[in-house]
Amino acid sequence: MQQLREPFKEGNRNILYYTISIILGTVALSYGSVPMYKMICQTTGWGGQPIKSSGHASLTSDPSVRLTPVETSRRLRITFNGSVSDVLPWKFTPQQREVRVLPGETALAFYTATNQSPTDDIIGVATYSVTPGQVAPYFSKIQCFCFEEQRLNKGETVDMPVFFYIDPEFLRDPNMKGIDTITLSYTFFSERKVKLLFTEARYDKNGHLKV
Repeated sequence: MQQLREPFKEGNRNILYYTISIILGTVALSYGSVPMYKMICQTTGWGGQPIKSSGHASLTSDPSVRLTPVETSRRLRITFNGSVSDVLPWKFTPQQREVRVLPGETALAFYTATNQSPTDDIIGVATYSVTPGQVAPYFSKIQCFCFEEQRLNKGETVDMPVFFYIDPEFLRDPNMKGIDTITLSYTFFSERKVKLLFTEARYDKNGHLKV
C-alpha cells in the first residue's frame, strides 16, 4: 500500500512546487513591473513616452552638441497637463501652462501635488506621455519624477520638477515638419494601481504573455 501511495505523494509535491513558483513569479512581476515599464518606455519611446537623455542614441553623439540651442530654429511651444486617477485623493497640477524653447535648449518646469486625504499617507506613481506621439524620441528628460514612488503625508504639498530639452535632431526629421506645439502629460495613480495595470497589460484573457 505504501508503494502505491509513493507516486501520488511525488505528484502532489510537484504540484505544490509548481504552485509556489507561480505565486513567487507573480509577486516578483508585481514588484518589478514599474521599473521594467519605466526601462522599456525610456529606451524605446513606446506609447508616446519621452526617452531618458542618458540612453538617447541621437545621430549626434556629443551631448554638448545636443544641449546647444539651435538659434536659427523656430521656438517650440511646450504645454503641460496634469491629472490623477479617480481613486487617488490628490490634487496635481502644472505650475505653468506653457514654455517656449529652442531645440537643444534646456527648460525647467514644475508640477504641484497635494495629498488631500485627511487621514492617510499615500504613495503615488506618475505615468507620462507626449503628444504628438511621434515627437517622443526627441523629447529628452534630464530629471523627472515619473515612475518613482512619491509618498505624500496626509495634507502634504510638494513641488515636482521636470528638466528637459528637445533634441536638435527633431529639426532633421521630415515627419516633424509643421509640429510647433508639444504637450507633456502626467497622470498620478496609486502605487498598487500602476502595478496592477502593467501586470494585466502583459497577459491576454487566456493568461498568455503579450508581445
